[in-house]
Amino acid sequence: MGAAMALYSATCRAIGQFGNGNRYPINLSVAVALSGWLPCSRIVRSRVHASREAARRAASLPVLVCHGQVDDVVEHKLGENSAEILRSSGFQNIMFCSYNGLGHYTIPQEMYDVCSWLVRQMGISGYGE
Repeated sequence: MGAAMALYSATCRAIGQFGNGNRYPINLSVAVALSGWLPCSRIVRSRVHASREAARRAASLPVLVCHGQVDDVVEHKLGENSAEILRSSGFQNIMFCSYNGLGHYTIPQEMYDVCSWLVRQMGISGYGE
């Protein structure tokens, strides 16, 4: 459920509020989702496109979605569709990574990819040098 919460938080950040209408007070710098899916996917596009400010925040928020191709808990297609829905909703800085042979767990290559992506997105220097 962590990936679902990360992607939901990314959409709430863009829109500026939770699904219930309460203000979203957290200023996310990035969102990372491993082996998950986007809740409330049917309404994201219309909610982001309804506000110029939401569209601006969506366009600037980096999102990484990683998913194993043989995940037997959350189907690979759900992760792939989630990334595509975010992209078509205006999230311009989104990256989808697919891992052949990976189920609903992680592997060193995925963790390396996450760390490398975070270092680039957060502008962290000195890490892994």
